[in-house]
Amino acid sequence: MSLSETGIVPGDSPAPETAPSATDLTSTEEGDRGTARNGQSRVELPPDRYLDREESWVLFNQRVLELAEDDEVPLLERVRFLAIFASNLDEFFMVRVAGLMRRMAAGFPVNIPSGYTPAELLQRTLTKCGALSSRHAAVFTELIRPELARHDIEVLRWKELTGGERAELAELFRSQVYPVLTPLVVDPAHPFPFISGLSLNLAVALTDPATGLRLFARVKVPPSLPRFLNVNRYRYVPIEDVIAAHLNQLFGGMDIDEHYFFRVTRVRELEVDEDVTENLLQAMERELVKRRFEPAVRLEVEQDMSSDVLRRLARELSVEENAVYRLPGPLDLTGLNAIADLPIPELRFAQFIPNAKAVPTDTSIFRALDERDILVHHPYDSFTTTVQRMVEEAAADPRVLAIKQTLYRTSGQSPIVDALIDAAEAGKQVVVVVEIKARFDERANIAWARKLEEAGCHVVYGFVGMKTHAKLMLIVRQEPDGTLRRYCHIGTGNYHPTTARLYEDFGLLTADHRVGEDVTDLFNHLTGYSRKSGYRRLLVAPEALRAGIVGRIGRQAARSRAGKPAKIVFKCNSLVDEVVIDALYRASLVGVPIDIWVRGMCALKPGVPGLSDNIRVRSVLGRFLEHSRIYAFGTGAPDPSPQPGEDPDAGNEVWLGSADMMHRNLDRRVESLVRVADQAHCTRLRELMALGMDDGTSSWWLDGGGTWTRHARDDAGAPLLDVQESLIMDKTRGRLPDVK
Repeated sequence: MSLSETGIVPGDSPAPETAPSATDLTSTEEGDRGTARNGQSRVELPPDRYLDREESWVLFNQRVLELAEDDEVPLLERVRFLAIFASNLDEFFMVRVAGLMRRMAAGFPVNIPSGYTPAELLQRTLTKCGALSSRHAAVFTELIRPELARHDIEVLRWKELTGGERAELAELFRSQVYPVLTPLVVDPAHPFPFISGLSLNLAVALTDPATGLRLFARVKVPPSLPRFLNVNRYRYVPIEDVIAAHLNQLFGGMDIDEHYFFRVTRVRELEVDEDVTENLLQAMERELVKRRFEPAVRLEVEQDMSSDVLRRLARELSVEENAVYRLPGPLDLTGLNAIADLPIPELRFAQFIPNAKAVPTDTSIFRALDERDILVHHPYDSFTTTVQRMVEEAAADPRVLAIKQTLYRTSGQSPIVDALIDAAEAGKQVVVVVEIKARFDERANIAWARKLEEAGCHVVYGFVGMKTHAKLMLIVRQEPDGTLRRYCHIGTGNYHPTTARLYEDFGLLTADHRVGEDVTDLFNHLTGYSRKSGYRRLLVAPEALRAGIVGRIGRQAARSRAGKPAKIVFKCNSLVDEVVIDALYRASLVGVPIDIWVRGMCALKPGVPGLSDNIRVRSVLGRFLEHSRIYAFGTGAPDPSPQPGEDPDAGNEVWLGSADMMHRNLDRRVESLVRVADQAHCTRLRELMALGMDDGTSSWWLDGGGTWTRHARDDAGAPLLDVQESLIMDKTRGRLPDVK
């Protein structure tokens, strides 16, 4: 599992050549329009006001590694955090580092708000990643592996196996491994072979004893075989050790002088010219084939690899010198997930049963929504009995006429997709907006898109040059009196039943007619290319979401200047958009208290005197991936002294949805936020964010210099509150632990 949206995400594509400045956007009563002059004071902001987003991501992955180092975390969960760290770093190189390298090589301008030159940023990033990679390997070798052994779970090297185990593995090699290996030698008739991305390989130096000729060969470790072979109960050996021990069978009659393991990372971004592509599905399939041959951006090798072999590999692969990492084996610790999955309950997080009563069980979901909106919080509230149930009831209900849904990612065996197919086969109109460009899920989404089309669903692939990331469902149902009613789900996470048990997300289920009209308009925008830009209870990117957020920040600043209560609280995955950050700085300068709960990247510098004195930034990582995006404005309390005719709740709003404060989300994606209308729901969301920001909660704190410091114990050494475990323990589902 990755801690990005396919796990923890490294971030979006490199920033555009020019991003809009804070002065380009506005703060009006219709802040989502962004057409009037910004009402905030024009204080000159310092040029060095941004932290670097790449370094911020590296520090985020460092926080993941710190969880693997924490002996308070169950042992097998520490193993999983090691695997997550490795997977995250792979993705970071494939996307972020690769994107920077390609833009530099092509001579494209690279805008870096932190002030580094592209070359400086690349070298700093590679150096920091190298240091973290070494630390990661040391954590496994020096901390985790010995601790596993103390619990009779052993990850061994070949020389540590017994004679009997070696004999068993020799037979396994002969019957199951040898037939799928392909040794490739390099000589005048055989050029250096292509090394596929993320493959584990052996570099072998050979000598022909008959001629004295020295040769080089490469053996790829088959990815179809288990990463760690089980030689006995909870005794494992890396598969590459088994292959290395039997190289004489691959190179019979040759002298094997030396062999080493290495691993290559390649670019993983897809490039499809949608302007000239008639069939996007076929174009994506062609690009997935081409992807295997992208340039190399990282080379990991065993630390004892000889200089001659290393020079040859680096030369043949054209890898940046700083992107060559010498590490103790075994390489590729993403495979540790198999060990983390061992069924040893005492070494894992305690299992819990999600709340199955967020939606009343004694009536239909539609009748329940006729009475009130429902706010669900996954994984604490069951996905199966809420969102999945909503789709399945709609598919089976003869009164339902149409279902429209966005699918960004879903699982291999998706009950959501099955329900949509059932609905289409029952004669309902089913429209599915499938994002086949969802990074690393392209193949799965292509397969589901074809399956949906074959079942009679209307499948739409969104806009040219833009991903559809909004999480939306619309159900149109005919009431007994003949009128039509719309039921909606708007969420912060994907319609993915597996990740719904691992990702923290919110979803709003509602029959509110204004939301229904908005979601209907948005689907028409997605499927019919209508030019809708104004909505009632939605903010939609790319047309109006950034301006809507900046406008609301500006209104809180105006309230503070007028002596009225003001507050801003964000909970998001990343905060790197310079326009939003500048608006937050300006609000802080006029006294607005601002709390930012961010999981990953943050380019804002908190607590800087004269700039961000009133801003705090915290991060929570743990058992679940904090994935929800919530944006709250105002204190939540009515204005004690409103002007005549002024709504006392005018400054209080809470929004949730799919959008992070990043360039890609605000400029190059279809995103949506919905305003939460139910005051009890708003209070619940504000209480959650207050809990995450509380000094008594275990979290990491960011300072103005870009350093994250973990606060996990109080002054007496007692553990601070774990917000996720506290929510698990809360049996009432409607009450949060008290904030001190």
